Amino acid sequence: MKVIQVYQVDAFTNECFKGNPAGVCILKESIEDKYMQLIAREMNLSETAFVQSLEASQINSTSIFSLRWFTPKYEVDLCGHGTIAASEILFNNIGIKNEKIMYETKSGRLIANKNDKGIALDFPIDEPLNVDLSKDILEAMGIESYENAVIGKNTNKLIIHLKTENEVLKLTPNFEKMKELEFERNVKGVGVTCIGNEKYDFISRYFNPWAGVNEDPVTGSVHTLLAAYWSKILNKDEMKAYQASDRGGEITLRILTGNRVELIGQAKVVLKGELYI
Repeated sequence: MKVIQVYQVDAFTNECFKGNPAGVCILKESIEDKYMQLIAREMNLSETAFVQSLEASQINSTSIFSLRWFTPKYEVDLCGHGTIAASEILFNNIGIKNEKIMYETKSGRLIANKNDKGIALDFPIDEPLNVDLSKDILEAMGIESYENAVIGKNTNKLIIHLKTENEVLKLTPNFEKMKELEFERNVKGVGVTCIGNEKYDFISRYFNPWAGVNEDPVTGSVHTLLAAYWSKILNKDEMKAYQASDRGGEITLRILTGNRVELIGQAKVVLKGELYI
């Protein structure tokens, strides 16, 4: 029997029971992919992160880790809130000595830093490509009209720009109809967004019933696309975003050189335990 340290962390918030909850498993040794998938299903959160040191030294002296993320149904290539959650555990629970963490992932090397606003993630920025929406998509989403639609070149996430904040907040997609949709590209989730208010530069919501998550509370990866999209519209390199789910969450975004974007957020640990496999 193997014993694995497991945590539940609310990411992109400074309050417990808000933001996006993620599982974090600290692995002392490798486990089979099938067990990672079973654990993610057991945790039943939008994503569970699996972290393992890539150095021989004690974990609190390590700065390079492998990082993988699983939904209850499958593995994903990139997960922002899962990375914030993993970094919160390594920085503030495991107590690693470094101020920077390097993660080797399926999306390449990702870097997490501590700063005065929380934890900053250095992610690849996505490129928005204009796309036309079919009548079936609009009906399934419950959308009558929209400003624009784009799909991420790298993430394949679809974003629909709505006209008003009220349209974003009141939207009630038909998730069963969404599951039946056919796309020309392999769409991995659909977001809606609009211009923000006096507090936020833009507002969004994100839906992914194909991954077993009807509405994701706060989604880091989709903000790699939203950052690129809104930066051009607003002519800003730093923006504050709000994802308007029931739980809600905040992300600060900074456009970096080299086709990178920094996602900055806070996190709160709400559960710690041991998992037996």
